[in-house]
Amino acid sequence: QVQLVESGGGLVQPGGSLRLSCAVSGFTSRLSVMSWYRQVPGKEREVVARISSGGGSTDYAESVRGRFTISKDNVKNTIYLQMNSLKPEDTAVYYCKALLGVLEYWGKGTPVTVSS
Repeated sequence: QVQLVESGGGLVQPGGSLRLSCAVSGFTSRLSVMSWYRQVPGKEREVVARISSGGGSTDYAESVRGRFTISKDNVKNTIYLQMNSLKPEDTAVYYCKALLGVLEYWGKGTPVTVSS
């Protein structure tokens, strides 16, 4: 069983920064791509960033490229999302997702609100 627990969300002013964390437990050595998604009420969940199992390959949504950085610490079994230059449209609940073969595991999410 894989468990994901997100943390680090909160209220931040436009232009500010936050770092989200996703603590991973269970079968961590067998996980492949790890991702961050976000969802706004009434809209579909969208991918924000992905990182390969070794951490050498990353991919970002166009809306966050250059502002967000995904990284991972394989010793701590934690995935991070550093978010800089935040905008009001970044307001959402952010979720961490892990792939184990064809199985998907999700955390419960952490809310981010960007507002003055």
